[in-house]
Amino acid sequence: MKLKTERILISALLIVLCAASAWAEVADSSAHGFTVRSTVLVPGSARQAYQKFVQGVGKWWDSQHTYSGNASNLSIDERLGGYFHEKLPGGGFIEHMRVVYSDPGKMLRMSGGLGPLQELGAAGAMTVAFVEKDSKTEVTMTYAAGGHMKGGLGSIAGIVNKVLALQLSHFQAYAEKK
Repeated sequence: MKLKTERILISALLIVLCAASAWAEVADSSAHGFTVRSTVLVPGSARQAYQKFVQGVGKWWDSQHTYSGNASNLSIDERLGGYFHEKLPGGGFIEHMRVVYSDPGKMLRMSGGLGPLQELGAAGAMTVAFVEKDSKTEVTMTYAAGGHMKGGLGSIAGIVNKVLALQLSHFQAYAEKK
């Protein structure tokens, strides 16, 4: 129990520390759905940022937010109908999202319910936009989800916002190292 509490505190601290470099908001929420948005600025061209995002997901995604407990099991196959998926121990797998739009250096859109939304049968769409600004790239991740959940989907919008903002902050740190 103590280890789990320490992990939660560390995650909360990371969110606070990353908040200075990332902008995140719950853009809207209701009982039937929500939209969350996070933005970071990373060095390099939009095409470079896009490639780091797609090809490096297993290096920058937080392992605490995986089913296997190891982010290196994650990958994104950016072709049409490709998957953002995770290998599980024993030969299993989970499809997190499916790629529905890819314009390298500009936009990646995936469809699917992340985490607990998947078992609820909720639908979601994540759009990641890459916009060059001088010698840097602004990366904006927007996730919109809708469906039914006891108590309403809007009740978890803030949690989803924090988790995705944390992921994008990890991406920012990864992009700055490379």
